[in-house]
Amino acid sequence: MYLAIKHLHILCAALSISGFVLQGVWMMRRSPLLDHRVTRTLPHVIDTVFLGSAIMLATMSGQYPFVAPWVTAKVVALVVYILLGATALRWGRTMRVRVLALLAAVLTFSWIVSVALSKNPAGFLAFAGVFG
Repeated sequence: MYLAIKHLHILCAALSISGFVLQGVWMMRRSPLLDHRVTRTLPHVIDTVFLGSAIMLATMSGQYPFVAPWVTAKVVALVVYILLGATALRWGRTMRVRVLALLAAVLTFSWIVSVALSKNPAGFLAFAGVFG
């Protein structure tokens, strides 16, 4: 059961970042597709399953935020990713701010994946010699 939920979590991660990048491209091109009902609804469905699977994995493994440092790092970075994503797709006042927020959000998501793969709270920053 754990492995099936882990695969679901990984699938949701891939769908979530792919959809986010696609929305970012549409935002930069000022596409009306960005305001389509499916575009505004589907990411919430995917991200809800994504979060639910994360909670199930944490419960099944006993690795919780503020107990396992790498899980804490992922949760904190998730909040940063959400704020950057909202800035990129909705809140940013200029295209420059939106594009920079989009790039920062993708970098943050990549870092979260590196934390998940390494189980190191520094993620790829540890390998770059920045931390750890």
